[in-house]
Amino acid sequence: MSSLAITAMALACLSGGAMLGIALRAILPKDQIGPESTDGIKLATGLMATLTALVLGLMITSANTARTAVQNAYATSLANVAMLDRHLAEYGTETQVARTLLRRALAAKFQAVWPNEDFGPQGPSNGGGASAVESMERELLKLSPANEAQKWLLSQALQATSNLGQFRWIVIHQEGGFTLPVPFLVGLIFWGTAIFVSFGLLAKPNVTVLISLFIAALSVSGAIFLILDLANPFTGQMQMSSAPAHAMLSALGN
Repeated sequence: MSSLAITAMALACLSGGAMLGIALRAILPKDQIGPESTDGIKLATGLMATLTALVLGLMITSANTARTAVQNAYATSLANVAMLDRHLAEYGTETQVARTLLRRALAAKFQAVWPNEDFGPQGPSNGGGASAVESMERELLKLSPANEAQKWLLSQALQATSNLGQFRWIVIHQEGGFTLPVPFLVGLIFWGTAIFVSFGLLAKPNVTVLISLFIAALSVSGAIFLILDLANPFTGQMQMSSAPAHAMLSALGN
């Protein structure tokens, strides 16, 4: 289920909870919602609201930390690829086949992540998977360094190639998508719904109250959306920019 669908479901539950509270207020006996009863409801609501706010805050922080880690690893991978291409270029014209394989494998992977954009000629349909890396390694192993400089450049290129799978595994991990565990999500929405039921019980309904409750429900649902979307940098609504990928591909082969 997408983050937008989960957010819409949460918004419906919270808004429905508020409407249920308003309906209960209209049918409950007056002594059930008197001052003594409302004091108890306020205490219970305050406890649930505090717990919910703490959980939402921690989850947003955790999701943002995970997104930052992916962004840093992504930037590091692009830098490593750029250095690999430079090493191959400095080695000589013998590495042209390997450089072409590198560029096409990356273009295929970027195309899979950002399907609506054009990354130019691409490699096999595996999208730069393990076989593409192995093909490039085989091309490099065919080389016969003529001097110490070429030996060093070849060793650096082979080491960088062995680490080339980092970006691939980052994307594969993220393509599966991050979702909150269902029991956790159900519990979180249940807490929020219970809080909004109590809001409906305590507030005398009018247009201002209804608008305020809807805005509050939208805010809580928005927090759930942020949690889900921040943790999915390659697939969410707030998808990472493809500009660095385009810039790196433009530099490759030059």
